[in-house]
Amino acid sequence: MSDWQPLTPEAQLADAKKQLNLPRIVVICGSTRFMTEMAEADLRETTAGRIVVKPGCDMKSPHALWSDPVEAGELKARLDELHRAKIRLADEVLVVGNYIGDSTRAEIAYARSLGRPVRFTHPEVDPGA
Repeated sequence: MSDWQPLTPEAQLADAKKQLNLPRIVVICGSTRFMTEMAEADLRETTAGRIVVKPGCDMKSPHALWSDPVEAGELKARLDELHRAKIRLADEVLVVGNYIGDSTRAEIAYARSLGRPVRFTHPEVDPGA
């Protein structure tokens, strides 16, 4: 009898990233009030040879795509799910900023539940420290 077990999707992804010889993938998390700091972190991580994914929308800034409150609420839910997908894709998380709100706290907890290492630009705000 064989002990062979099929690979989980997570293990398949990790194996594919190794076979493709991909650099580490870092997802940036944090309040969108820190979009400028996120851009700087993106620059630093990229020049260090890492692939970076980060929030693509700042819903705190006015835009026609989220001007309707009902549509904005639906969009926020979709963007939250998209960011969780980015966390699943990433090898590690970098939390930017000196403030952790509810959304970022949830992202940190999710990343840690998946076993992703979490770094902070401001370690003193780590809710798990």
